[in-house]
Amino acid sequence: MKRTYPLYILALGISLVSCKTQTAETPKKVQNITPIANYSYSTKTLLKNIKTLSSDAFEGRRTGTEGAKKAKDYIIKAFKKEDVKPLGLDFGQPFTFGKYDAENILGLIEGTEHTNKYIVLSAHYDHEGVKGGKIYNGADDDASGISALVAFAEYFQKNPPKHNVILAAFDGEELGLKGAYHFVNDNVIQQRNIVLNLNMDMISRSDRNELFAVGSRYYPHLKPTIENFKDLGKVDLLIGHEGLGDGDNWTNSSDHAAFHKADIPFIYFGVADHEDYHKPTDDFERIDNQFYQDAVETIIQVFTKFDAIEL
Repeated sequence: MKRTYPLYILALGISLVSCKTQTAETPKKVQNITPIANYSYSTKTLLKNIKTLSSDAFEGRRTGTEGAKKAKDYIIKAFKKEDVKPLGLDFGQPFTFGKYDAENILGLIEGTEHTNKYIVLSAHYDHEGVKGGKIYNGADDDASGISALVAFAEYFQKNPPKHNVILAAFDGEELGLKGAYHFVNDNVIQQRNIVLNLNMDMISRSDRNELFAVGSRYYPHLKPTIENFKDLGKVDLLIGHEGLGDGDNWTNSSDHAAFHKADIPFIYFGVADHEDYHKPTDDFERIDNQFYQDAVETIIQVFTKFDAIEL
């Protein structure tokens, strides 16, 4: 059964936030599958991180709660283990909105060539918290994206990027993309120096083994990389949900919307909504381990192709 979602009034217009229900859009299929011989990161660590972050101990990671603070500390510790530097004086970028005290977590990997340009890799660490005595653990939404950020950090230890890379774990996504908007509008990096956002939100399970890449409609220079990418392992990488077909338009469905509104190119990676979306059953046990591992490898390899050219 399809869900109906509220509309949030954003600073620059009205956007559909934190939802992306798939309907009958026909996506663009991308190439044939190539088996994965070796992953470029530790799959064991990836699965450990998503399992931990989506455990009951973090109480659904609701913005402003002790569970969110615990998640923040966990992510910072994981970044430090992979030698990620803080973007500012420390990893935290605190901000407030309404009754909430929130905090983005921002790490930096220095580039080897294009040192005045930044690619932002993002995911949100907040979720729905506890409702009616039930914990909404948010394994797919979005412990999957946060764990992928840590996998990127591990990858960069042996494969330093050409562009500077910001690893952004955003807060307040479920409350109106607040962390992403705060970062884009109030950060130490000039907007003109951010050349690309790759956002990951719900990437760990798909009944049809489909991972969507959204955004190249608006930024055509990004399309060839996606169109010519050869599928890896179990994952079918598709272009779709860009407002051109019958399916829902995901252009403003997650944190990438803040970058798009600032005319910063983006690609959003995500899967179609599933039966556990925004329910207390979105647990680690329900993710597809193989699909998730292949999805993370897919996104890393797409990144490397973008990073290889001067954006």
